[in-house]
Amino acid sequence: MLHDPNQNALFPKLPDEALQQMKQHGTEIQLNAGDVLFSEGEENYSFHVVLEGEIEIVKLVGGEKRLLAIHRRGEFMGELSMLTGSGSIASARAIASSRVLRIDMDTFKHIIAECSPIADVVLSAMAGRTQDVEAQLRQQEKLAALGKMSAGLAHELNNPASAGLRAAGQLRENFQNLQSLALQLNSLSPAQLNFIVDVHKDAIAHATTSCPLDPLTQSDKEEEVTDWLEAHDVSNGWKLAPTLVNAGIDTQKLDTLTDNITQESLSNVLLWLEATLASSGLLNEIEQSTARISDLVKAVKAYSYMDQAPLQEVDVHQGIENTLTILNHKLKKGIVVKRDYDKSIPRICVYGSELNQVWTNLIDNAIDAMDGKGQLTIRTSRDNNCILVEIADNGLGIPPGIQSRIFEPFFTTKGVGKGTGLGLEIAYRIVVKRHKGDIHFESKPGDTCFRVYLPIECLDN
Repeated sequence: MLHDPNQNALFPKLPDEALQQMKQHGTEIQLNAGDVLFSEGEENYSFHVVLEGEIEIVKLVGGEKRLLAIHRRGEFMGELSMLTGSGSIASARAIASSRVLRIDMDTFKHIIAECSPIADVVLSAMAGRTQDVEAQLRQQEKLAALGKMSAGLAHELNNPASAGLRAAGQLRENFQNLQSLALQLNSLSPAQLNFIVDVHKDAIAHATTSCPLDPLTQSDKEEEVTDWLEAHDVSNGWKLAPTLVNAGIDTQKLDTLTDNITQESLSNVLLWLEATLASSGLLNEIEQSTARISDLVKAVKAYSYMDQAPLQEVDVHQGIENTLTILNHKLKKGIVVKRDYDKSIPRICVYGSELNQVWTNLIDNAIDAMDGKGQLTIRTSRDNNCILVEIADNGLGIPPGIQSRIFEPFFTTKGVGKGTGLGLEIAYRIVVKRHKGDIHFESKPGDTCFRVYLPIECLDN
């Protein structure tokens, strides 16, 4: 239950004399268990007071129904949205046979105006409930966002960790084989050993500096090398060919090798050469894997501004890049990121971790709008006394009918499990209220752009 039923300020019970007075202005309704009194989003809904029974109030959060409260005799249902004509933020349903007093909006406003003691109790409770729901749902949304981001990061960390573990296991096997292979090379002359060392150095340099071959060319060269190895009685040539080709050893270099190495030693030399080259490749894989893990950890630390003051001078570009790193598990499925950064814009004094929530929400929404495939464009520039950050996508766009509601509390267009859990209202609050900036958007099919304006002058603590 989101509301604490023990909070008397949120759940005051109207005295019997007040109920009797209000009965003169309303209509009694009999409800059976399961009957719906009003639904979430319903406009022009009425004020209700429970006379008998129990009424539960539920709200749809992330596709799941969350219980807000259970109202009993003397307790009333209605939020501040009633007075503004906005839709209900929750639904009401009888959970037992109940009797409810319904008072239409015009009559309710008249009662509030004429009866100040009741007005104070009702309006205070309405305001408190709205603030309480908003605060708790924001906290739940942040936790949901953290859970989703953690799952994505776990996936991103698992890939290099698994690759490093696999490479380490293969490397152990290679070193065991290398010991016996190295002993078999003792019969070679010093000149032959020096020649093999030179071939090995050239192969290592080629493997680390050259660009990978396209798959078709790679396959053709591997087939040629395999045929050459079989023709020279080298066993399991198909296993050696990929490593030799990646190191730039083709049939011509193999011919040169036979000019300097006897046929009897050729197989042992090639096996040793393949094993050392493969080991070097495995070491590179381990290095890249651990570097990737280190980069992700650094990005997470920078993203959250761990162990740093909340308000500080930051580089907006660094925050955006850290956010892109955090969301890489979604971007790599088919999103092309186009960066158009104005490197001359100054560092600004902001709440770094909160601002990164804005970039996370806007970028994640753009990814969803493109269904994981498309172009994400991020631009930065200076606009008078503000830094302007534009985040654009070529997705389906925001339907015109809901554009006016995008920044409303609790409003979402996403289904279950979609998005970060952080609504655009939170992004609006962080930019406008927290940083004294501005955020707005333009959207049509194939072109949606959110523009965030952040003042360059330092914020007051």
